[in-house]
Amino acid sequence: MSDIKYAKNGDVEIAYEVFGNPATGKPLLLIMGLDMQMVWWPTALIEQAVDRGYCVVRFDNRDAGLSTKFDSQRKENAFKALLGGSKPQYTGLDMVNDGIAVMDAIGWESANVLGASMGAALAQGMAVQYPDRVRSLISVSGLPADSSKLAMMKYLKYGWYPKMAKVGNPTDRDSEIEVMSKIMKLMANGGDEAPEGWVRETAGTSYDRSPRDPNSTQRQLAAGNAWKVPPINTIQVPTLIVAGEVDPMIKTSAATATANKIPNSRLVMYPKMGHLLSPELVPAFLDEVDTVTS
Repeated sequence: MSDIKYAKNGDVEIAYEVFGNPATGKPLLLIMGLDMQMVWWPTALIEQAVDRGYCVVRFDNRDAGLSTKFDSQRKENAFKALLGGSKPQYTGLDMVNDGIAVMDAIGWESANVLGASMGAALAQGMAVQYPDRVRSLISVSGLPADSSKLAMMKYLKYGWYPKMAKVGNPTDRDSEIEVMSKIMKLMANGGDEAPEGWVRETAGTSYDRSPRDPNSTQRQLAAGNAWKVPPINTIQVPTLIVAGEVDPMIKTSAATATANKIPNSRLVMYPKMGHLLSPELVPAFLDEVDTVTS
């Protein structure tokens, strides 16, 4: 495990870790999804990427893990935040700039950027906003970042949310582990999933680093609504779009739409992939990543 370092974006501190040699490795920046700490990136992905010659950097988004936290006056419904009813305390552009701050702290002029779920939207936003900083874009389990609210809603699967409501809220370390194990199974949706041992260990690590604030979800969702991403059809870098055919949260039409919008992008769908990238998929996935990175 590497040492935790911190980058500064104004008054916000972003915790990050470096795996491999940043001076000689092929730069790969990982952007995590909604309300998830950076430790949820599969260990197999990081280790195998480093073995292939990458320098991998992962970081906690603001309001997650060891990065700067914000406060909410009250808890609000996630759907309200998704539809723009929750007051934003920061924007999606602020979150994109957090990733740029991490690159600056490392000394990278540019990087290959891989984002998953909400991180996919942030990665697309980074490629639009800072085209000179992004060598290639890998968008996993995401929506077209420039979608209107109405368009975004049509890409979502709503059967996921009642199931999530039944999972419960953790109150201590043990219940955090149980809840995250259930969530990961739901995200796999009967497809390939992360090993139970790794999930439970990572859930414990996540709790020990920083117990989750139940209101951070609404704040990060509100941030996405607070920034209109410019059209992603301006992205010119090599782009890989990855989706799971059994994703319980997002329809495959979202990946198809993203690929249709970004010129010369490559679309890969895995039949047994849910909303997460399982260790079984890592070798094949990295083979695809190798085709677009530099």
